[in-house]
This record gives sequence, structure tokens and C-alpha cells, in this order.
Amino acid sequence: MQFLDIHTVKKQLTMPMAISAIEELLKRQGEHPSWIKTPERLVIPTFQESDAHTSGSHLSMPSVVFDGENEYAVVKLVTICPDNPQRDKPTTMAAITVSNNETGDMLAFLDGIYITQVRTAALSGIATKYLANPHSRVAAVVGTGGMAYEQLNAILTVRPDITHVKLWNRTAQTAHQFRDRFIQEYPQWQVDVQVCEHIEEAIRDADIINLATRATAGLFEAAQIKANVHINAVGAYQATMKEVSNSVIEACDSVIIDDAEGGLHEAGDLIQAHEDSDSAWTWDRLTGTLGDLVNKKISLDVKEDKGMTLFKSVGAASFDAAVALQVAKKAKAKNLGQCVAL
Repeated sequence: MQFLDIHTVKKQLTMPMAISAIEELLKRQGEHPSWIKTPERLVIPTFQESDAHTSGSHLSMPSVVFDGENEYAVVKLVTICPDNPQRDKPTTMAAITVSNNETGDMLAFLDGIYITQVRTAALSGIATKYLANPHSRVAAVVGTGGMAYEQLNAILTVRPDITHVKLWNRTAQTAHQFRDRFIQEYPQWQVDVQVCEHIEEAIRDADIINLATRATAGLFEAAQIKANVHINAVGAYQATMKEVSNSVIEACDSVIIDDAEGGLHEAGDLIQAHEDSDSAWTWDRLTGTLGDLVNKKISLDVKEDKGMTLFKSVGAASFDAAVALQVAKKAKAKNLGQCVAL
């Protein structure tokens, strides 16, 4: 078994590699639905909300993937620790195992923190590729925590003509730290990165908006953003959370989700819009899934006057599996990481 720590994973995993792996998974799933098995994840709440602890959750996310030659079991164990940024640790802590289903041998044990960040961002990258104005020049990043770095990296990967990035975070210091770190760690992107004092400044002229927060109420209204903006919403991962307001959801010409089944329980923005008697949006107005886009089951003409679009991500174990398998196969071929005998 190859043991791959976060440093090894970071050296081997690139954003184009993750985007390609997930697109291929979605195409394979469209052609051979039985090849990918992803049961609903197990979610266990952790801690009661108090002055000492912020409530989080522990997740077990299994998936079985047949790649046309071999079948693998990939399991991600995740603990979401909202107080971790105060400890200089990522909010999402994770580990992933990859096993060969023919023999049961465990092939790899991988740090899952970076894989989670990259696969989540890759989903937004794919959605942006299919939905965002191809002439996008301004991106806004709302919520500058650990997930946001790769989110921005993914957007720039598929829309490299972006020239300006505007940041907003409830804690301005975090946004400034994000700016400095992003410029240092991603020198390949020659963009002007600006920290905004108010969220309105960040979103007003944005062609693409990335949201990654733990908000419990919509952060802005439809009247405050461009009529043809594309929004990636990866926060609000519980039914009680909400970062996209009802007016924005209602104004969208297209609403796409990565995992429709998981969204019914976890997409707080959409769940609350559906349940609000004053909202015009209900689940039957969902345009489709990311897989539908990739497999051209729905066709959206991406142009400048395409209207407002929203991608809501809740994640699924199969996406982790696609990326983790690529890293594990690469590690085996190149004998990377530490070889551990079980």
C-alpha cells in the first residue's frame, strides 16, 4: 500500500488533472450507470453548539468505481471542524482509502484534505466551463477560507482571460491573507486581486461569483448583480444554511446541481427556497445535473446574454473517487509516497 501525505498529493495533483478526471467519470456514468455505485453518505452531527464548540459533522463517503478494466472501492472519511481556522488547520479534515475489489488489497491511503479542496473546485470549474460567459473578465470570491484558493484556481483554469478578482470576507484580515497567499502560490495567474470592504463592491461587476461560506441567510439579492452572471455556490452544505437568496435563485435561467439526490438533504439554499411559501422556486424547476451538462442531455447556449446561472455543489463520493484514483494510479506507477505493508 502506498501512503501519500498531503505534500505528496499536492505535488502530483493538478487542477486540469482533476477537471479531466471528473468529466471522464461523468461521461462514463452517463454511458454505463451501473459502473459507478455511490450510496448516500452517512452524516453524524458532532458537538452541540456552545461557547466552547461550534457544531460540525463527521461523514463516511463510500463509492465503487469500475473503470472498464478494474473495479475499486474508494472511501473518504471526513470531519468538518468549523473552529479549526482558529487553530491554523483546515475546516475540512479528511482521509481516503483506495482498494482493489478483486483481491480486497488496499492500494493507497491518501490525505484527503487537498483532494477534497481540488475536487470541489474542479466541479465549479466544470460548471463554469459550461455555463459562464466565455468573455468573463471579473471574478468575485465571497468567503476566503481554505476552499476558496482552489475554487479561484479552477475558475482561472477554464476562464484564463479573467483579469480582475475581487475578494470579500466577513473578516477582512482573512481576505488580505488570502490575497497575499494566492499571489505567492499561484504566480501563473497574472490577475489583479483586490480586497473589498463591502460585499456590494465585490459582486457588482462580477461575471463569475464564487461562494464558499457558512452563511444562514442570503448574502445578496438579484438586483445587486449582473443579469448574466454565473454563480458557483459550494457553501451552505446543511439544510439550515443559506448563502444564495431566493431572489437570486428565482432570477436564474438555469440552476444546476452536482448531486440531485444529495441536494435534497444538503443544499440549504435550494431546500429553503423550495420550502418558502413566498418563493417561486421549487425543485421541479431544477434545470438538471452537472452530468446532464457534460453528457449533453441538456444544452445551454453559453453566450454573453445567456441570463443568470447557478451551480450548487454538495459533493458526492464518486467525485472524490475519480480524483483519488488518478493520484493512486500515478503513485503506484511511479512508486511515490511511502510503501507500507499491512
